[in-house]
Amino acid sequence: MSSPDIRETRFDGVRIHIDSDNTYEQTVTALLAEIGENPESITDLPAAFFRDWKSFATEITRHLGSSEFMLMHLINQGEWLATAGINRKALRAILGNPLISITMLRHDLTAGLFAPVELLILEEDDNRSSVTYVKPSSQMVVDDNPPLRAAALILDEKLAALAARVAAGKSTSLESA
Repeated sequence: MSSPDIRETRFDGVRIHIDSDNTYEQTVTALLAEIGENPESITDLPAAFFRDWKSFATEITRHLGSSEFMLMHLINQGEWLATAGINRKALRAILGNPLISITMLRHDLTAGLFAPVELLILEEDDNRSSVTYVKPSSQMVVDDNPPLRAAALILDEKLAALAARVAAGKSTSLESA
């Protein structure tokens, strides 16, 4: 039996942190208004259900929030942090859009390691909150790949806009209009 070929690629991730004057609850509410309150799992949708990419895209579009992202999973880290004496609210949200992801995956399937993307909402001192995420392009583009970089930069912009709206407590949903 031969040993596996192991390659190591170093890269620098860029973490973005946005302080918010809003409470943790207001920030979480703003996020869920943008991406939906119920997690959607594209893996729960059987591939046989779709005739082609167009029918898949039509179904996915039904699940997208006003931000063009959908909630895929929530991890309430604050619940278990308390057992270690860390009494802060912390919510990790995994969100994405397969229609955006495919624009990157077409150029490098390993970009799927960082799609979907994540946001972390933290309760801060003085009844404030913060939103933190890692810039997708800083993780996905580790080789010279101009088409991947172009697609990842568009994702960077969409995620940055979402994070800024969430931190400001300004949703683009119809309910807030």
